Amino acid sequence: MSERLLSIRQLRVEGFAQGESRPILHGLDLELQRGEVLGIIGESGAGKSTLGLAAMHYSRGGCRITDGAVVFDGLALHRLAEAELRRLRGSRIAYVAQSAAAAFNPAQRLLAQCVEPSVQHDLLSTGAARTRVVQLYAQLALPPTIGLRYPHQVSGGQLQRAMLAMAMAARPELIIFDEPTAALDVTTQLAVLTAIRKSVRAHNTAALYISHDLAVVAQLADRIAVLRHGRIVEDGPTRAILDQPQHAYTRRLLAAWRRRTPEPSPRPSPVVLECRNLRAGYQPGTLVLNNLSLRLRRGQTLAVVGESGSGKSTLARVVSGLLPAQAGLVMLDGRRLAASYTRRSRDSLRRIQLISQMPDVALNPRHSLGRVLSRPLELYFGLRGRPQQKRVAELLDLIGLPADFAARRPTELSGGQKQRLCIARALAAQPAVIVCDEITSALDPVVAEEIVRLLHELQQALGLSYLFISHDVGVVQALADEALVMDQGRIVEHGPAPEVLSRPRHAYTRRLVASVPRLDPGWLAGLLADG
Repeated sequence: MSERLLSIRQLRVEGFAQGESRPILHGLDLELQRGEVLGIIGESGAGKSTLGLAAMHYSRGGCRITDGAVVFDGLALHRLAEAELRRLRGSRIAYVAQSAAAAFNPAQRLLAQCVEPSVQHDLLSTGAARTRVVQLYAQLALPPTIGLRYPHQVSGGQLQRAMLAMAMAARPELIIFDEPTAALDVTTQLAVLTAIRKSVRAHNTAALYISHDLAVVAQLADRIAVLRHGRIVEDGPTRAILDQPQHAYTRRLLAAWRRRTPEPSPRPSPVVLECRNLRAGYQPGTLVLNNLSLRLRRGQTLAVVGESGSGKSTLARVVSGLLPAQAGLVMLDGRRLAASYTRRSRDSLRRIQLISQMPDVALNPRHSLGRVLSRPLELYFGLRGRPQQKRVAELLDLIGLPADFAARRPTELSGGQKQRLCIARALAAQPAVIVCDEITSALDPVVAEEIVRLLHELQQALGLSYLFISHDVGVVQALADEALVMDQGRIVEHGPAPEVLSRPRHAYTRRLVASVPRLDPGWLAGLLADG
């Protein structure tokens, strides 16, 4: 039998806000064997990230471990001094955060940050650590020179993979993966899953793999634990959980994942947003968008699909005016918009809203949810006082959060709840076009399905148009009328979403579709065997 590496007994974590405490984890029990991968799944707010941090006997600000024991390789972490815990974290236990953008230091280059844990813990010399990190970059489909860049100079997906390299470089005995592939496109995700799978097996590494993506968990996890409202409601071998779920909530999660079906083809309607021959980049002489043109019709959804670094988020920034295009134009209802948001009218700013891929860096952690939602209400409509409070409560209800959440701050929310807050902030402006940049990547299947349904209902009621950037083929099939596929800043395929995704013509699109994980634990192993 495998040796027990991690044992958690009667773990209780509480959150504190406005002088009151609320339980997040309720007396939770968990065991992990050396070399075993345990998948943790559950809806947004279930306590998955809190559990992952508590496995290192760490809690976020506003939270506290109030009871229970955490034992790692015979060491009772709850009895160790903070200095002893710091020696373990980053060396024998590594953590891959859900939001890489919030975890990296923006003032330091990536390579310096990636080698730091191995060097600081005296595991490797600086030269050896650099060599190992660059090797991991290659395994994770990153260019070898990416370490010379600063965090803001790479895409969200590339930043997430750099964090994986930082955690894996020290070859820890336990890695806690908190949604490590949520921001990745399907082909990059495949490369990352392959690297993780090979690494944990080659070094007999144990892992807690936290994710809302059941198909991804199925490829890596030996066992799955289903978490809901801070309690494990079901735990068992991966195949048994997927094929014969016992708990009603587990069955609901699986049903939500499988209900991704294509929507009907689009109906003709006027063009609300048009881009013509856009050329844009971040450095002189380099192009991320190369003569890109598109049309978005009123009341419809145009999905933009492609690998990390293909230019999807750059397109979102150009449309919203955050990155002025070097050439080409953006038109709203037939009128040309200024390239920079600083020269656009207040009404045109209101009518195009951007929902960012990374809510951690899009929300001010010092502002309450009520303040976050009230700012666009004041700016665009002059709402104050009771009318403002009423509208804030309506917006919170719209995204499935209680009205009393208005007093909370973003740091008190789960990753999925933060993303829903960003959606509500965009809706507060009553826009004509919403640019959605990977807005469901941090959400579990049930919540993602609810968000997709909500977006569809709002679209039908208000005539909203969505430029929907996503690597999730299932979500695109469920929401999009049309889909365009981007590769290296160019459109390689465009047409009705069901046709593009079910009968792709271009080889690049076929590779994207073929890389979508299946809800089959043997899918990745079979793919590696074939390849």
